Amino acid sequence: MRTTLIGACLAFALAGTTAHAGNIVETASEAGVFKTLLAAATAAGLADALASGDNLTVFAPTDDAFAALPAGTVEGLLKPENKDKLVAILSYHVLPRELASNQLPGRTIHVRTIKGSGDRVLAVTKANGGVTVDGANVVSADIRADNGIIHVVDKVLLPSS
Repeated sequence: MRTTLIGACLAFALAGTTAHAGNIVETASEAGVFKTLLAAATAAGLADALASGDNLTVFAPTDDAFAALPAGTVEGLLKPENKDKLVAILSYHVLPRELASNQLPGRTIHVRTIKGSGDRVLAVTKANGGVTVDGANVVSADIRADNGIIHVVDKVLLPSS
């Protein structure tokens, strides 16, 4: 599976950068597979918060995950009139605390995301040697940044309405 290969390569490439990883935005930018996520965060006005916030966890969809959305979805979300919707979707990928994979019990837990409309929670499941987040597979876990942790996921997480 291509996404698994990207995740494995990403983990290997970032392993040598843990001493001076940079913030979440810098670390994601260096990886080269989060261009769409970073463009969306910039369009939503969230890039600075990801760069300067402390103790964050980001479930980061790859460019391939965004490409798997229906045609026109990303382009539509990047329009200024859809900024609130984009903020809600991106906020659904971020926790206001660090959550490393070794902190997960062998069952499903529910964790609150950062601000957004309403109380948003993600279902995080650790079972059978893998981790899923609202049905998305974590393909590379525990990528350290100076201000948090990135977990690479193979799908864009969409909050229910």
